[in-house]
Amino acid sequence: MERLSSSGPVPPHLRGSVMALGNFDGFHAGHQAVVGRAIARARAEGRPAIVATFDPHPMRLFRPDSPSFRLTTLDQRQALFAHAGADAMLVFDFTRELAALDPAAYVRLLVEQLGVAAVVTGQDFTFGRGRAGTIGSFAALGLPAEAVAPITDGEGVISSTRVRAALRAGDCATATRLLTRPFTIEGVVQHGAKLGRTIGFPTANIDMGPYLRPAYGIYAVRGRLSDGRVLDGAANLGIRPSFDPPKELLEPHFFDFSESLYGERVAVELIHYLHAERKYEGLEALTAGIAQDCADARQILAGTPRLA
Repeated sequence: MERLSSSGPVPPHLRGSVMALGNFDGFHAGHQAVVGRAIARARAEGRPAIVATFDPHPMRLFRPDSPSFRLTTLDQRQALFAHAGADAMLVFDFTRELAALDPAAYVRLLVEQLGVAAVVTGQDFTFGRGRAGTIGSFAALGLPAEAVAPITDGEGVISSTRVRAALRAGDCATATRLLTRPFTIEGVVQHGAKLGRTIGFPTANIDMGPYLRPAYGIYAVRGRLSDGRVLDGAANLGIRPSFDPPKELLEPHFFDFSESLYGERVAVELIHYLHAERKYEGLEALTAGIAQDCADARQILAGTPRLA
């Protein structure tokens, strides 16, 4: 799986591609349908399949003060696109210059610089200055294109907006269903105050980075290590109100695991929201509260199958 940039050359073996165009931040069921159609068309026509995405997200360029909202990192998207069967991921460097291109210039970029032979998008995809380009603009400008209809469920169109709303509400089940996988925060384990290990509950401290902030609280989680091992655990996501000073972190404690994870990259899947953060008065109450959370998380995870 190759990663390309819109500002760099596209190697000859990846020119003439069918390109899935979109942001695909969440890569939820709707995004998967667009990418799946692009890959199927590429295979049928004997062409490479490329999935395009944007970095930074257009919202970050036009509304730089927006709260963190990302559902995936570029590395996560690359892995997801590879698993779907794409040959490469192309990252559009979303600059004001790119945003200022009119639809005709945008299509020339796709065809002449990037070697795109056809595009597949969602029906609501727009492009070019002032979002003037639509799915119909591609064909009018000489680039074959097709649009994939939205994927719906009983509550409407599946969208990243709905995924974010579910996560902010602590509704892991809905987020998992829309994404077709648990929402996953990936990061490098940092050194912390190490209080957890003194009370029998060592944690792996992970910075939240650019990710959307789900509901603060306690979660049943699964951690995936770089060597492929999967660990069950419980995690505090939030500002740790029992500690001073407060500091926003994701702090998973993995059951029956005592190895050092400092400096390791760990992917933490949010499986179930147990409750909001609580402030405990004293170490004994804190320890008892953590023990109960771990017991509850163990029970929930025992009945939740692990996804591949």
